[in-house]
Amino acid sequence: MKRAVGEGENGVNVTRKMVNKQLRFRGMLLNRLVTKSSEKKFVQSMHNSKQQMDKRFRGNDVGGLDCSEVLVERRDGSAVRVRIYKPLRPVKNVPGVLWIHGGGYAQGVPEMSGDMYKRLIETSDCVIVAPDYRLSIDAPYPAAFEDCYIVLVWMKNHATELGIRNDQLMVGGESAGGGLAAAIALYARDKGDVNLAFQMPLYPMIDDRMITESAKANNAYVWNSDTNHWAWKLYLGELFGKDVPAYGAAARAADYRNLPPAVTFVGDIEPFRDETIQYVENLRKAGVSVDFKLFKGAYHGFDIIHPKAEISQRARGFLMKSFKHAAEHLFAPQKQ
Repeated sequence: MKRAVGEGENGVNVTRKMVNKQLRFRGMLLNRLVTKSSEKKFVQSMHNSKQQMDKRFRGNDVGGLDCSEVLVERRDGSAVRVRIYKPLRPVKNVPGVLWIHGGGYAQGVPEMSGDMYKRLIETSDCVIVAPDYRLSIDAPYPAAFEDCYIVLVWMKNHATELGIRNDQLMVGGESAGGGLAAAIALYARDKGDVNLAFQMPLYPMIDDRMITESAKANNAYVWNSDTNHWAWKLYLGELFGKDVPAYGAAARAADYRNLPPAVTFVGDIEPFRDETIQYVENLRKAGVSVDFKLFKGAYHGFDIIHPKAEISQRARGFLMKSFKHAAEHLFAPQKQ
């Protein structure tokens, strides 16, 4: 891969001028709020963030959508809280989308992705199932992964009552949610319980090894190499630095054949740029169709941080065009 401006032998030095003009101010402001100087401070901030996000988002509905909540039982008898979003009018035989929220595996709740749910449903009638999976600050891998897969199986088994087609099950998410979506796609293929029609892992967090050029010494706004390292340590726990399974870090997968068609995008200055590009290349080499765009001057989560910026609108428009095509043309019948 050709080295980009600002890249040296030891990583990526992101300067203010490299950031898209419309994204600069919010990026700098948020960076001051979220960037921590040590691992200890980062972990503490994740605990604080959990309390703040629960208070700000938990239980909030999205205007213009039919919003509800269910509990899906785990094997041990405990339960995953799951949010369900539908069009206000009754729907039948529409795609079912398992959408997994981001947050570095360490923070977040499904309610914070309300804008994404509304846009997906406005683009093509669908039902969105959003798990409130266990966070790494409470339980490391495989807790979040298991929660998401249990909810996917539940979605398949309850397709009729949800109003969805069982041959149009899809999975998506941003950042860590994208990482979980990619891992779920791998596991669903390998286990054979669920056939997925489409995957939408946006700027996914999929490589704990941080060996790509963009992941090394990257000082970008919002999410940098230090933050990434600390978040992976939290998520993988005792597995960190060891032989991590592909279900824990999807970039470690060796076989990409027979995975569902995909769409993704990523900014060109963020740590996940190269692992996203590599994921796309691996899928394509395996014969899997992928829609992909790289956005110049964009840091991590730019489309969420400044949704009205022109570059963010282009990114979301690109995603929605691909999703609409998938909703109209992509099907994956379940095994009998």
